[in-house]
Amino acid sequence: MDFNSFKKLVISAAEKAGISEYELYYSASEDTDVSTFRHEINEFSSSAAGGVCFRCIVGGKMGYASTEQLSESEAERIVKSAAENAEVLESDEKQFLVAGGQTYREVEDRSYPLPDTAQLVKTSLEIDRALYAADPLIIDGSQGGAGVSSGRIAIYNSKGLDLCCESRSAYFLAAAVVSQNGEMSDSFEVKLGSLDGADISETVKKSVDDAKAMLGADVAPTGNYPVVFSPRAMSSLLRVYSSAFSAEDAQKGLSRYQGKEGEKIAADIVTIVDDPFYKDSATPRSFDDEGSPTYTKNVVEKGVLKTLLHNMKTAAVAGVSTTGNASKSSYAAPVDIMPFTFYIAPGGISEEDLIKKAGSGVYITSLGGLHAGANAISGDFSLQSSGFMIEDGRKTAKAVKSFTVAGNFFDMLKQITAISDTVEKPRSGGSTAFCSPSVLVEGLSVAGK
Repeated sequence: MDFNSFKKLVISAAEKAGISEYELYYSASEDTDVSTFRHEINEFSSSAAGGVCFRCIVGGKMGYASTEQLSESEAERIVKSAAENAEVLESDEKQFLVAGGQTYREVEDRSYPLPDTAQLVKTSLEIDRALYAADPLIIDGSQGGAGVSSGRIAIYNSKGLDLCCESRSAYFLAAAVVSQNGEMSDSFEVKLGSLDGADISETVKKSVDDAKAMLGADVAPTGNYPVVFSPRAMSSLLRVYSSAFSAEDAQKGLSRYQGKEGEKIAADIVTIVDDPFYKDSATPRSFDDEGSPTYTKNVVEKGVLKTLLHNMKTAAVAGVSTTGNASKSSYAAPVDIMPFTFYIAPGGISEEDLIKKAGSGVYITSLGGLHAGANAISGDFSLQSSGFMIEDGRKTAKAVKSFTVAGNFFDMLKQITAISDTVEKPRSGGSTAFCSPSVLVEGLSVAGK
């Protein structure tokens, strides 16, 4: 049974049960991924997932029920179960459903033909061959890979809301492993976009060059000196600490930014944007997972916290309008808050000039241990790092690894003295992505030799 047929059955069941306030949320996705090992396809996975969640307000309380089966019996069951769940809840929080008839920005069509399985296999093997041909230092463990993903979300409610959107994306990757004198190093590159006519050579070359660059790496010297975070490294930090900008976390006392709207929290040059329509996003969205319209917003503007990210419930608590950032991690999950494409806005100087401004220090390309070594509530971090030394205003070829960079993210935002003019493209095909330019921070603690 398709969703529209199931929707009619749910509407009928809700009417029979006397439920006047309800919502039906549907999501479905399909993913196929291929990867290689030793010139052969060693992994092939294809999955499909999806289902519906029925929410209803009974006696001022919200009840939930979900199912993967779209059938007449399940339509009746989830309506009954959600109503029963609402009746036993003890929470007195006010509940909301989004009203229909609102204005939604039109989403630019970025679709392209998705490759079939044969093309995924072909592309993966081409990347595999290109990796092994790129350099004699390449060893087994190097991989090519490719995949596709498609999804659909639909939301219908009793207040006139009836929305749907679809997403489609493809990717390919090159993972290089090199070895020299008993030492190994690895690196990988991912590219989103159509596989038709894709130039894999640049991706392969960067993966191999980055892996080779770390061979013979020394340990960075201990000290307190300027640090340049590469776009990839800064994106990783932004991902970890994005929860600090969630109004739900703030209202639970889990964010330093609780009640800080309108206050200075970063250097004047820092602007942080959340953009559901970002030009390089694989999945632009005109509505969030409650059905509220989405829009581009400066969360931090010239160092000032302009807004936290809200859904309907947190916005009501704060006495503001939702920012359209309601999110569900799956059809059965409760409503949470997430950004769309969350990024630091580019600055006005090239990366070369930014490094020149640093003078001396370290350029960090990779951060490890983010789950264990970074505390999203306190802001403290102590992370294993790798990169290159900066000397006399230049990024040198002196690779460094196995050192620790430590500081506090919230304090660090105030210590940013330069931001480069180029934002690296998102590497994630999902609805949430993080990206950044290179960022210069004065005076972080580095522990090495």
